[in-house]
Amino acid sequence: MTAPLRLWDISAPVHAGSPVFPGDTPYSQQWCATIGPGCPVNVSAITLSPHVGTHADAPLHYAPEGQTIGQVDLTPFLGPCRVIHAIGRGPLVTWEHIAHAVNDTLPPRVLVRTYPAMPVDRWDPQLAAYAPATVERLAAMGVKLIGIDTASIDPADSKTLDSHQRIRHLDLRVLENLVLDDVPEGDYELIALPLKLTSADASPVRAVLRELPR
Repeated sequence: MTAPLRLWDISAPVHAGSPVFPGDTPYSQQWCATIGPGCPVNVSAITLSPHVGTHADAPLHYAPEGQTIGQVDLTPFLGPCRVIHAIGRGPLVTWEHIAHAVNDTLPPRVLVRTYPAMPVDRWDPQLAAYAPATVERLAAMGVKLIGIDTASIDPADSKTLDSHQRIRHLDLRVLENLVLDDVPEGDYELIALPLKLTSADASPVRAVLRELPR
């Protein structure tokens, strides 16, 4: 009998203490109904920015006329990907930081790990981001989705969002706030589908990597 393929859950936990971009809406939850006499179920109501935790940005996030997350093609969020370590690199991840893991077999999805341990419990104003030139070179090699274990592909204090504007121009998709602490460099299957939020600029995802069949 064939052993099941291993899974890595690369999603950040989402709860009231989850860090958010300064000024963004944190996660909160209220109970609308609780199990008891006359009530057979628990029902909650949640409030949060769609950028809390691991999430996919929609073009609407960085372009006024961009697609909502419910309109984007799901193809980039599912399929072969490569995890590349650039731990401790920054403030921008340049080509030199990832070139050791790039070759002619590069899949169309690339996830970069920059943290020794992703800070799931605090906001990091010194987060590492993608250099715009790195985004362009990956796109030239056929990459359709980029991801990172920080809260943004641009520096936290950026007002021009140069890397976001590159992915807009190149029609790439992006995943942010991934947790890649336990994932070795290498190739996997990515499963990180956004919700069909028809008017939103982003969506939380439950991002998973699955071992490739041998």
